[in-house]
Amino acid sequence: MGWTARNIPDQSGRTVVVTGANSGLGFVTARELARRGARTVLACRDEERGSRARDELVAELPEAGPRTELRRLDLGDLASVRAFAKELPDERVDLLINNAGVMALPYGRTADGFERQFGINHLGHFALTGLLLDRLLAAPAPRVVTVSSGLHALANIDIADLNSEHSYRRWVAYARSKTANLLFTHELARLLAGTPLVAAAAHPGYAATNLQTAGVRMEGRKAVEGVIALGNRVVAQSAEAGALPTLYAATAPGVAPDSFTGPRLLGWRGAPAPSWRAPWTLSDVAAERLWAASEQLTGVTYGVPS
Repeated sequence: MGWTARNIPDQSGRTVVVTGANSGLGFVTARELARRGARTVLACRDEERGSRARDELVAELPEAGPRTELRRLDLGDLASVRAFAKELPDERVDLLINNAGVMALPYGRTADGFERQFGINHLGHFALTGLLLDRLLAAPAPRVVTVSSGLHALANIDIADLNSEHSYRRWVAYARSKTANLLFTHELARLLAGTPLVAAAAHPGYAATNLQTAGVRMEGRKAVEGVIALGNRVVAQSAEAGALPTLYAATAPGVAPDSFTGPRLLGWRGAPAPSWRAPWTLSDVAAERLWAASEQLTGVTYGVPS
């Protein structure tokens, strides 16, 4: 049968931060970690939707109410990322799930002027992880799990055009941002080798969430939205199944640094298993160059132990 949410070890006493926890994969991830006893922080851009998600979670798991908290986080605004990290009261964070993301949006820029997909999917999480690193390293067995995508294989990053200023193709930009997630995980694992922190990545395969339809909905492309919605109903697996690779990477014993977990069956659906990744996501040179550029763009420098 394979690994399921029932296999998640007890999370009592652990503090977990899940970005984008108001819906889809993020909500399922937060709910299942709360079910296993974690103190769970729902980090959401939209406070109204985040509040509804918290109410839904607590209605299903009343015992989790006192240890489930909503905090605002807009990954497209570095001031919001800094405020979130500053105001988070916990002295330690045991688990950070970099889940939030956008997919194939029309061209746009974040509050700080970055191309929207690169800025939210990569730079926002890069800054958040760096700002929480001291609290992660204060935990006895911390993990950082970053959610990438099998579609990273569509494109490598262009270090000379990270913000797609020379040209913009929405699916290429999305793939580059997901490649950036894997290069970030690769370099974080390398820099923190010898510490207890495990940096790992996961992807959901093809899971039915609102991520696929957000871009076309913004443009009013109702026919395309309908086709995608039909695919979500007929072909995709559920958000519950799509969250399993993330939950596995976050909690299963023996998860290796820089591992990449996805669905077993062709990377589309099924129980969590090691996933194929494009060779360029394992390049030390590319990872180092992206890391240096990300520090410069965000102003967040990691205090990595020697």
